[in-house]
Amino acid sequence: MNQITPDQQAGHAKCHQDGEQPSANSASQELIIEGASCASCVGKIEAALNNVSGVEKAEVNFAQRTATVLGSVNSGDLIKAVEKAGYNAKVQEDGSEQDSLDEKEQADWAYYKRLMREMTIALTLGIPLMAYSVIVGEMTVTSNTERVVWLVIGLLTLGVMLFSGKHFFVGAWKSFTNHSANMDTLIALGTGTAWLYSMVVVFFPYAVPEMARHVYFEATAMIIGLIDLGLALEIKARGRTSEAIKRLIGLQAKTARVIRDDKEIDILIEQVLLNDKVRVRPGERIPVDGVVLDGHTSVDESMLTGEPMPVEKKQDDEVVGGTINKTGSIVFKATRVGKDTALAQIIGMVKRAQNSKPPIGRLADAISAYFVPVVMIIAVVSALTWLNLGPDPAIAFAIVSATTVLIIACPCALGLATPMSVMVGVGKAAEAGVLIRNGEALQTSSKITAMILDKTGTITLGSPKVTNIHLAHAESEEDVLRLAASLEAGSEHPLAVSIVESATERDLSLDKVEQFSAIAGHGVEGFVGEQQLLFGNEKLMRDKNISVDDYVDVAQKMAEEAKTPMYFAADGKLAAIIAVADPIKNDSISAIKRLQKNGIRVVMLTGDNRATAKAVADKVGISEFFAEVLPEQKAEKVAELQMQNEIVGMTGDGINDAPALALANVGFAIGTGTDVAIESADITLMRGSLHGLADAIAVSKATLRNIKQNLFGAFIYNVAGVPFAAGVLYPFFGLLLSPVIAGAAMAFSSLTVVSNANRLRFFKAQEH
Repeated sequence: MNQITPDQQAGHAKCHQDGEQPSANSASQELIIEGASCASCVGKIEAALNNVSGVEKAEVNFAQRTATVLGSVNSGDLIKAVEKAGYNAKVQEDGSEQDSLDEKEQADWAYYKRLMREMTIALTLGIPLMAYSVIVGEMTVTSNTERVVWLVIGLLTLGVMLFSGKHFFVGAWKSFTNHSANMDTLIALGTGTAWLYSMVVVFFPYAVPEMARHVYFEATAMIIGLIDLGLALEIKARGRTSEAIKRLIGLQAKTARVIRDDKEIDILIEQVLLNDKVRVRPGERIPVDGVVLDGHTSVDESMLTGEPMPVEKKQDDEVVGGTINKTGSIVFKATRVGKDTALAQIIGMVKRAQNSKPPIGRLADAISAYFVPVVMIIAVVSALTWLNLGPDPAIAFAIVSATTVLIIACPCALGLATPMSVMVGVGKAAEAGVLIRNGEALQTSSKITAMILDKTGTITLGSPKVTNIHLAHAESEEDVLRLAASLEAGSEHPLAVSIVESATERDLSLDKVEQFSAIAGHGVEGFVGEQQLLFGNEKLMRDKNISVDDYVDVAQKMAEEAKTPMYFAADGKLAAIIAVADPIKNDSISAIKRLQKNGIRVVMLTGDNRATAKAVADKVGISEFFAEVLPEQKAEKVAELQMQNEIVGMTGDGINDAPALALANVGFAIGTGTDVAIESADITLMRGSLHGLADAIAVSKATLRNIKQNLFGAFIYNVAGVPFAAGVLYPFFGLLLSPVIAGAAMAFSSLTVVSNANRLRFFKAQEH
């Protein structure tokens, strides 16, 4: 068995961690960022925040225009750092998630309306000018009358620049003062150059060659108007990506009926205290997490698990805030309130995952940081080439090509490509009961080649059940089970619990047992009245001279079916063989087939004996398994597969499997309704079904495919568009791209990326 060194373990563990882990005393703060206009802004803001003393990690979500900061640091210092970098920031106010979302939606709606007003003003001037240039012809200055007319139009265009395009020029100036460049720089340079050149032609027409006396006011107005329109449509479209969070928040009850001083009163959900007694009537939403004190009901937990079937709840069972009480009335004790409830943790986990970046997203940010300066250099080179080698009017061609290069290369779509898809993908997974902790896990899940499954509690239910009662000399199963459960009620053996539970489920009343004794390694014995009872293995029966020869084959067959056979004797005769097994979950077989169908190598690990392991593996269709594996050896099995160049997923219960979950490339924890924060796993499956694994991988693949489509579109658009904008087609076909067309294309490329990301909202993993 291969041993792994601490260095190897650290190396493997690092491959699935999304950056540094926060220290125990670190806090998370969220800032709303203003003035970030493209992907290159992201790197500058993150660098500024990460340089603040006390910050452990800072991540900017360009799609949401937010920054999440981990660390012990004053919010004022963070805001100063962002402002020093040339942007504005404010702290996300404390309050309910719904309030925060409402505030952001209101801000986005106000910004959308402002952009639409600015777009309307710009296009009101730009469209008639564009129509004039198409219908009438060249927009040149050849007489004093034309000079006056174009001067008026130039001043109107200046008004458009100040009203509709002010944010571009302010952003460009801030970037300049911080020795950097962004999308605003490109737009401001492009439109500003076109306007300045046009005004020079108006004031000093004879200073330029006759063929170059062309004005470009329509280009300035149209570019500003079209880009404002693109930004407005992008804001409207990206609002749909937060629907998963909206739905989760909508699951929270607004009020709760608590029992205080023997009176039932309705209070706001925020006023519920720990240990409050809460009553929930049929059809009501359970307000907070708790434990049932009184009553019996069925609860719809589909919002947590994705499972449509209601779950029965009785005394001492846990209930989860946000789930729906279906039939009965219950009273429960509040055990988790406020931000500690399962639903609040889920919302927090989904938001953190949506804000995190997969590696492919960090690559896009890195490229964007260099993209704008490179484009500016290309624009200058293009202008110089036209001035020195181009036909007359060379200066006009130089300005048109440089402006078009600057406009068409704006990397807004590049900055949206990854976060938009991640936001939708993580939300889709949450709807299916799959909680993805970070962007790296989302990306790596799509590459998994081997999946290790723990047996107990993962493939099986994790709680032994009585599966067979084979009668020998007894007359009824009920009598056998009643006596066996009476005897086992005094035992601490794990299998004894299943015998007692089985009798309880059948409403059998237990008898008083006297002279009870446990025989180590063999079983138990005792008396019910005058009746001597024995319950244990074959050796116990033979030691007590009880004949079992006719039933050994029956027991052997049960053992081969992954069941544990136990002999039960009464008054010196074998009464029955009772078999106990940990049943395989109903859908484990079909879920494992889904994984295998996707080309994933499925391996089972268990601490059970080889015979039981083989029986379970055969039933579920797994050909590769490891039996009698100790918890500390599970991580070694993960490392062994990684050394075979497998991308390994590990699925377990998150407790004794923690080392293996941490070491795997992606750790999947089988969660329960209230245990949603298993720290050792990257992904938590809220429902017990292994279909959650296949769903997580399917969503991961769909999201990564969507990101690649977005990045491909953005990169190809920028890279391919720049040469055309520079005029590469002119020597061959006499074609030179118009700055107006470049502005429209740039604006709508962002809208295309957002729309493509929103297609993920309709993705549904197929269970077959």
